[in-house]
Amino acid sequence: MKQWLTKWRLYSLFAMLTLILSGCGEPFVSALRPAGEVAEDQFNLMLISTAIMVLVIVVVVAVYVIALIRFRRKKGDENYIPKQVEGSHTLEIIWTVIPIILLLILAVPTVSYTFKFADVSEMEKVNEEGNREALVVNVRASLYWWEFEYPDLGIITSQDLVVPTDQKVYFQIKASDVKHSFWIPAVGGKMDTNTDNINKFWLEFDGEKANEAGNLFYGKCAELCGPSHALMDFKVKAISQDEFAQWVEDMQNAEEPQPTTELAKQGQEIFTQKCLSCHAVSPQDNRPEQARLAPNLANFGERSRVAGILDHNKENLIEWLKDPETIKPGNKMTGTYGQLTDEELEALAEYLMGLKVQD
Repeated sequence: MKQWLTKWRLYSLFAMLTLILSGCGEPFVSALRPAGEVAEDQFNLMLISTAIMVLVIVVVVAVYVIALIRFRRKKGDENYIPKQVEGSHTLEIIWTVIPIILLLILAVPTVSYTFKFADVSEMEKVNEEGNREALVVNVRASLYWWEFEYPDLGIITSQDLVVPTDQKVYFQIKASDVKHSFWIPAVGGKMDTNTDNINKFWLEFDGEKANEAGNLFYGKCAELCGPSHALMDFKVKAISQDEFAQWVEDMQNAEEPQPTTELAKQGQEIFTQKCLSCHAVSPQDNRPEQARLAPNLANFGERSRVAGILDHNKENLIEWLKDPETIKPGNKMTGTYGQLTDEELEALAEYLMGLKVQD
């Protein structure tokens, strides 16, 4: 009896922990706290499917318990044979029709949402001047970083995706090396990025929920792509439409920032010699896609993370520049430039932290 009570207490503890942990999740990364129309619809589908599964489990367990109690063998009834229901048309109809109904309840909204999410016809509409009305972002996934191109705005950035809230944003996604998967858990997704075709979809970022998340959402690669797959993150800055318009204007008019200190000037020289062949420092990067081998650093000083995962500060940047392989194994930056001294690393970090478009 004592052993049974001990096990029961343990099971109760695990049940309570399960309930508590199910409520965990920060608003900027949790799929259980939807922050957009797509995420909300997907969350509702999860609730419907979970409810159906729980209902089926409850009914099956109830039938099992009733049969176990009612038809258990009793003393004196060893030879008693209960009423046989084999071949009952009523029961066969019931257990055939009910699953069909449950499948329809789940299938109808699933199919409806699938076509809804796949509708990107608005993306091709143009105004009287021939300009596209919708906001389109070309996403390119590489080992292990993300590029975001706004083709109609002439802007290219990396690692930090900037979008307006309360407006549909259309995405065209592809991969430059191996298959990846674009996913913003709190807002919707996920969608594979392939090397041989372009996938298209749309998301909408809820302004109120974005404010709750600090206007910053986490994006991730959701397809195993290599040793640093778990570290292939990006950030999404969801800002108001007025703020986004200002950001676009600043990026379109941005000029290469000039170093203001002697240390930063030294860093610029090092960057020109060792980094400029792969990286760009202008959001108006006119190089063809195949020439853009590394993230665009135009607004590096304004980013929220170093290498997509480290806190954005000079110390972490120096650690990344010193030995990127220990932070992101298998990344393409490893070994592409000569060993830098501590003084050179300090100067290069000073220059990079000063790359800002907006003050």
